[in-house]
Amino acid sequence: MSKKVLAFAGSSSKKSINKKFASYAAHQLSSVAVEVLDLNDYEMPIFSVDKEAESGYPDLAVKFRAKINEADAIVISFAEHNGSYSAAFKNIFDWISRMEKKVWGDKPMLLLATSPGGRGAQIVLETATNKFKRMNPNTILSFSLPSFNENFDDVKGILDEGLRKDFEDLIKSFQEAV
Repeated sequence: MSKKVLAFAGSSSKKSINKKFASYAAHQLSSVAVEVLDLNDYEMPIFSVDKEAESGYPDLAVKFRAKINEADAIVISFAEHNGSYSAAFKNIFDWISRMEKKVWGDKPMLLLATSPGGRGAQIVLETATNKFKRMNPNTILSFSLPSFNENFDDVKGILDEGLRKDFEDLIKSFQEAV
């Protein structure tokens, strides 16, 4: 049975470049089944301890958590909103982090970020990488793709030769971890 890789963007944009990048990255792996999620399918009340005490966990949070549990590896590409996670990702993260101590199930993770700008959402990627490495003892690799519109093509993938080589090396390492 092939391994299952769960991929999604930390974004709720319907035209998310991060969703495109997460999907692209996951599909570079061989001999895996890829499932790409859309955070818009998991929109739920904003987390609060009061809502949790009153109503428990939203069904969509439980379903999202189940997707993580079913996967063998996780690929996330983060949108950067004011130097941090998008509200959509942060809300899901807040809900699922209350359900199980091992939020990411100690699975190998490939953390990505991209943006139209030259920094490639590096701030949120650094935040996520540092946070998740404290939460998950498994392999966690990260990669930022700056200037998405100039450096990525839907057919050719990453256009910049140096970035493409770095990305391919990263995919090889992640493949071994999966």
